[in-house]
Amino acid sequence: MTIAQTRSGKVEGTENDGVLVFKGIPYAAPPVGSRRWLPPQREEAWEGVRDATCFSPICAQAASAMQMLFGAGAELNVSEDALCLNVWTPGCDDARRPVMVWIHGGAFVLGSGDTPWYHGDAFAKQGDVVVVTLNYRLGAFGFLHLADHFGDAYEGSGNAGILDQVAALEWVRENIAAFGGNPDNVTIFGESAGGGSVGTLLGMPAARGLYQKAIPQSGASSWWATRERAAEIASTLLEGLGVKAGDTDALQALTMEQLVTAMAALGVVGNQNGLPFQPVVDGTSLPQPPLQAIEAGNAAGVHLLAGTNRHEATLFNLMLGVATLPDDEIATRLGPWFDGDAATLVASYRARRPDAVGLDLWTDISSDAMFRIPAISLAETQRAHARVWMYLFTWESPAFGGALKATHALEIPFVFDALDAPGASVFTGEGTDREPVADAMHRAWIAFARTGDPNHSGLPHWPQYEPGRRATMRFDTTIEVLGDPLGEDRASWGGYRR
Repeated sequence: MTIAQTRSGKVEGTENDGVLVFKGIPYAAPPVGSRRWLPPQREEAWEGVRDATCFSPICAQAASAMQMLFGAGAELNVSEDALCLNVWTPGCDDARRPVMVWIHGGAFVLGSGDTPWYHGDAFAKQGDVVVVTLNYRLGAFGFLHLADHFGDAYEGSGNAGILDQVAALEWVRENIAAFGGNPDNVTIFGESAGGGSVGTLLGMPAARGLYQKAIPQSGASSWWATRERAAEIASTLLEGLGVKAGDTDALQALTMEQLVTAMAALGVVGNQNGLPFQPVVDGTSLPQPPLQAIEAGNAAGVHLLAGTNRHEATLFNLMLGVATLPDDEIATRLGPWFDGDAATLVASYRARRPDAVGLDLWTDISSDAMFRIPAISLAETQRAHARVWMYLFTWESPAFGGALKATHALEIPFVFDALDAPGASVFTGEGTDREPVADAMHRAWIAFARTGDPNHSGLPHWPQYEPGRRATMRFDTTIEVLGDPLGEDRASWGGYRR
């Protein structure tokens, strides 16, 4: 049956090779007009059966080469009315299957839930699980902190995109049983900004109880801006648009196109982690830094599977044209991620790599700064409250002459077992050595979604992550458990956390 009943009306999807797919289901009211920048509100009910055979527009953003690499077309169908989600399920029955909710990445400024790499067919067919993907407000629409410029009515605007994710999870809790899913067995997972979103949700009171397991891939709980920094970003953007503080009429009169252009012009001006838009510790919607909330038990009982890729930064090096860096410039570039003695940290890495060229040294340090050390900090923090596993993806792509190595986002088509998805082979090559790695990762994610334990018959035994051994599953052509991989690098950061 391709018709399902939601809280707001019936939807009709399609069937493809035994998988039912429902696209473009609204989970919140359009955040337009007076609702722009406000927390999401419940969608309106509809009469009859709503067509759910086509994806909705995606949230407002500029076109990017990254989107096209992930299989999007050159022309993006963007809109502010895009708070929709998509469901892949083996059946609309009472089977109460595990549910996996995917949160896309894209530096909090781009991406969408309809990207071909993220389609849930393989999870539904091979794992008998229900997959949900979603859109959430991005950039200036989802992460622009306006309360300090326009008053309490805009409190929470800096986290509107994360609150959208909470609203989608609430929709899942209320509706997913009609799609054959179990609302009491939900796993949230995401990559990059999606992984950072997962890490933020772990520390957000409003999200508590909406999921039972979490998989942040190449993201953790360390990407956030202070209220003061977020207010500075808003000032810079508004000044460029000619909007004065308190002039709500001028603010609301801004067009989507004006805001998208202003987002692109903003670049990485004056914000932590090099991201102009990210979750905001505003004291209300996000009361404290996520890691502090996690330490206090905000996500108690939520089992965690976290990890990163060995050479995360090579993708950014390639995109930004970074060819070489002297050690002193590496220390300077560390500023947005590390407020300790950067020169000493660089010297420590250099001592273990005396013959490395500057670009390789920068790749190792920046990959750790942006991704691996935050992931380890999250794992060490959450293990006091639930079971934790760690992975390290080290399979190196032959694409682009091997320059990418085990780069950022490379694991996604392996996790989704989507090596044939549009654009995947450009990123991964076409070698048959990919397939056993994809099978092992895909099955581990399914096992974790089912039971909170990623072990399965195709893996060596995968122990939980604990200080001391720091067991980490390495996914590569050789799949093995490593003890404290790159441990001297990890130790050189001391107790650094954010």
